[in-house]
Parts: sequence; C-alpha cells; structure tokens
Amino acid sequence: MLRIAAVNHRVWSKSPPTVGARYVAVLQFDRDFEERAFAARRLWCAMNGRSAGPAFRELSKQRHKRFSEALRALDAQAAGNTYRAIGEALFGRNRIPDSAWKTHDLRSRTIRLVQSGLALVRGGYRQLLRTRRRGE
Repeated sequence: MLRIAAVNHRVWSKSPPTVGARYVAVLQFDRDFEERAFAARRLWCAMNGRSAGPAFRELSKQRHKRFSEALRALDAQAAGNTYRAIGEALFGRNRIPDSAWKTHDLRSRTIRLVQSGLALVRGGYRQLLRTRRRGE
C-alpha cells in the first residue's frame, strides 16, 4: 500500500520502494487492462504532485441505490422473508396491492433485486461494476 496525499494506491513491487528510484508499470492486456491503466495514471499523477482525480467509474447515485437495495433484498431473503415482505420493506406497504401480487411489476423487481444481490456476493461484483461494452 502506497499512500500519497491521502490516497491509497495498491502497488505490487518485488522490493520496497526507494525514494528517487525510477519505476516501470507493467500492465497485462487482459479484460481489466482499462482499469489497470487508469490506476497507473492516477498513481503517476499522485507521484508528480497532480490531483489523482476520481476513482475509476464511480458509481452513479442510481447504481449505488440499486446495489444497496439488492443487498438489502438478499439479506431479507436470507432471514427467511417472502418476496412480498421484501417488496413491502423496500417499496412501502402502500405500493404493494392486496391482490394481484403475482403479476405486479414490483414483485418482478423484488425478485430481480434478490438475484442481483446473489450475483454480488458470489463474486460477480466486478462484472456488475464494469460498464457494458458493445457486443458483450
């Protein structure tokens, strides 16, 4: 961990860093190359007294809210709650109809949130954080 101007940078090095030494960044051309290149540029900026800028692909308020709801839904399901009870907790009891729950759009949304939560905890969080590229 290399801390520069209140920003932590995760760096792998064969030996501890030395002041005044020159270093080379080696980046793999894999699926995570774009993220690695962005992180390398942030590190270079920080090392040269420039602003590191925002973290890579900061979550929008909408995406943050969806991930939060997904994890809440998953926790509620793990505690033994029904989809209806989860829906009432997330969206409010007044939005859940007494009848026609089986075909209501909030039921489908509740189920998708639980499934998204499962994907997050199964390690799919990296995939969910990536932006979709054409053809994927």
